[in-house]
Amino acid sequence: MSVTVVGSLNEDVLITVDRLPGRGETVIGSASATAAGGKGANQAAAAGRLGPGVHMVGRVGDDPAGARMQAALAECRVNVSRVHRTAGVPTGTATIPVESGSGENLIVVVPGANAALVPGDVDVPAVQRADVLLLQLEVPMETVTAAAGLAGGTVVLNPAPPAPLPAELLARVDVLVPNEHELAALAGVPDTERSPAEVAALARDLMKDLPAPHHSQARGGPLQGGRTAVVVTVGARGAVVVPADGGPALLQPPPPVTPVDTTGAGDCFCGALCQALSRGQALPEAVRYAATAAALSTTGAGARGALPANRDVQAALEKTPAAEPLT
Repeated sequence: MSVTVVGSLNEDVLITVDRLPGRGETVIGSASATAAGGKGANQAAAAGRLGPGVHMVGRVGDDPAGARMQAALAECRVNVSRVHRTAGVPTGTATIPVESGSGENLIVVVPGANAALVPGDVDVPAVQRADVLLLQLEVPMETVTAAAGLAGGTVVLNPAPPAPLPAELLARVDVLVPNEHELAALAGVPDTERSPAEVAALARDLMKDLPAPHHSQARGGPLQGGRTAVVVTVGARGAVVVPADGGPALLQPPPPVTPVDTTGAGDCFCGALCQALSRGQALPEAVRYAATAAALSTTGAGARGALPANRDVQAALEKTPAAEPLT
């Protein structure tokens, strides 16, 4: 079992506010804190907390923040030997106002050293031999595409932040994991509120235009069908699963929790999904595991404040509702 994450590492600045600001509005925060973050690193940390065999490929600055980011991942049992210190640029940062009560947030990212991650950095055994390779879009697109092309295992792409996806990259993706806003951006449709059934229909329309992954049939494993599966996270409603084989779409609800902070819940979902897939679980089962882990992650402050261990997820699975077919 192995999961490799190619992606970003940031130091987060978390600011607690009574309500999120609107455009051009100033609000007063009640508290601030720094924490380890970055979509890639958050996903790797989640996977590392849930099981062994997790590697991170990325770049940080040659500064104190970079050392802190490496140490934080190592504490989550992530191999950071391929996280390079980069001279002349700072470690990436993110500023995150978090609304007290609801836990909703806004995120502004400054890439820093993440922008220096090049295709040569991903031509390594940790990428080539991983059972599951997890990618996002906070590092250069050419590097993401190169990593997907080098992968020998299942390729999972979280298309965040939204950006046009090259055909060369899409042809290597086995599981696409957008949230509902990212799905709308990929499909080129208005970002409006949709029911789970409407989300599934939009995902199916998107799948028609996606090329069949070049290597999925040769590998076998938990993913079958010869096309890209789509898993759409839909916040407190859970996740919509649209299988690659054309089978029925499913809504997987999360277990009941009292959220404190939703920052990083989607990242926890992705890391947990990949850890489950690396164990050979079928996609619906892996999504149920991931939805449970993501829900638990919202019960503490910050992107990694409540990352669950595998034993926590296994216990909570008893309270996770069964998936519901969508017609």
